[in-house]
Amino acid sequence: MPTSENRGPDNHSSTNLASIIVGHVTDKVAIISRGRPTTYGELTSQVRRFRGSLQSVGITRGDRVAIIAANGRHFAVAFLATVGMGAVAVPMNPVATAEELEREINEVAANAVIVGPSAVPAWSRISATSMPSVERVITPDSFDELVRGTEMPEAHVHPDDLAVLMFTSGTAGAPKAAMLTHGNLVANIRQTLGATPMFADDTSFGVLPMFHIFGLNVMFGCVMATGGTIVLVERFDPASAIETIVERGITVMAGAPAMWAALAQMPGVDKSSMKTVRLAVTGAAKMPEDMAALLEHKCGIVLAEGYGLTEAAPVVTTARIVDGVVRSPRGSIGVPIAAVRIRLVDESGDDSLAGDEGEIWVKGPNVFPGYWNDEEATSRVLTPDGWLRTGDIAVRDDDGNLFVVDRAKDLIIVSGFNVYPAEVEAAIAEQPGVRACAVVGVAHPHTGEAVKAFVVAETGVHLDEDAVIDHARKKLSRYKCPTKVQFVDELPVNVTGKVLRRALR
Repeated sequence: MPTSENRGPDNHSSTNLASIIVGHVTDKVAIISRGRPTTYGELTSQVRRFRGSLQSVGITRGDRVAIIAANGRHFAVAFLATVGMGAVAVPMNPVATAEELEREINEVAANAVIVGPSAVPAWSRISATSMPSVERVITPDSFDELVRGTEMPEAHVHPDDLAVLMFTSGTAGAPKAAMLTHGNLVANIRQTLGATPMFADDTSFGVLPMFHIFGLNVMFGCVMATGGTIVLVERFDPASAIETIVERGITVMAGAPAMWAALAQMPGVDKSSMKTVRLAVTGAAKMPEDMAALLEHKCGIVLAEGYGLTEAAPVVTTARIVDGVVRSPRGSIGVPIAAVRIRLVDESGDDSLAGDEGEIWVKGPNVFPGYWNDEEATSRVLTPDGWLRTGDIAVRDDDGNLFVVDRAKDLIIVSGFNVYPAEVEAAIAEQPGVRACAVVGVAHPHTGEAVKAFVVAETGVHLDEDAVIDHARKKLSRYKCPTKVQFVDELPVNVTGKVLRRALR
């Protein structure tokens, strides 16, 4: 068993998030991307040279740099180079629609865009004139040339300096960009490693997408901080995943519940397939207890379930792990990590009584300062004294373990990704013949939840389910689109005209 001396989270001699890769053994493999290993020495040099190239083309401190790339060397180098120079990284979904990418780029007024190989098709459908703030576009063709630039070391930054703008559906409202500082991200890496045993001789399975905060800071950030190795995977496939686990001797895996459920139900998977995995982590959505039990029975894996949200960079709680063994009960999201304070608050704004449920409020160095250019949305989720209202309802047992029992917000979580109904409804409403619509989350055996739309057609207009879904796919990423459409004569509303989503569910 590795010792704590292997961990290396204290390599952060600088506040700059990019310093997490500095100081590790240079010939140790840092990342494996498309079968190609890159050592820490090579990665550090490539990042610093790419950073020098960014500076040479006019990108400076504070500029917003959109990174549209799947998990791989392109993303890793571009991200660390961007934050290392004091610019602001804006990770985006490489398979998003052109319309979604254009909207997000304009929302943050990105100065530059870095396009990875998998994002080229979507990028090719965007007109340069539709993004007036963009001054530089770096395509895959120029990537290798830029990693041969002049080295530029990490810039000095203050902990409160902005490092990342991460798009999220938030705890309320339509998708918006959460501001995460260097201090937020570095603090949460340290907090997570303080609760979760990860070491320099671990090999991690990197399938969580790095445009999602779980993949970016928990998966990628923690591995880089410890000096471990991460196998970056662009797309999850159960059969390929098992091959990688066996071939690479994967010891650490983090994934959304949908991934674990798929592995648990895969024919032929057993304890021998997963024998090297010593740490298995899940979060981003509620893990079905029957799937967790099946995974333990078939593969001998006991999941360490945690809880977090983008606005907390993201980890808030995680299962108790003692001597490598998960000690929190199944179904629990564990206990708060170091330096995080949690309140369970009732509808009156008071702390709930022992044993009663309440909304999770969070305070700590990992809590974000707010949403980009949106003071109103920020004020709805951050109290004047710095508490983050999560919108999630939980109870606490006598041992301090937390259990999420409900969600106060309308958020739908599909395979760990946030989907806000307002965005989907706006896309559906644009279709000719739609008079009104509402969407809700419904249980799904593979993705946890799926989007279901209720549509009211204009009088005399005939609409069919496929037409509504196809229209949505032109506007939205696939995971946001409804998988089921039900046509109704009217939507249930309250006295103020607000749609009663609970009645639809």
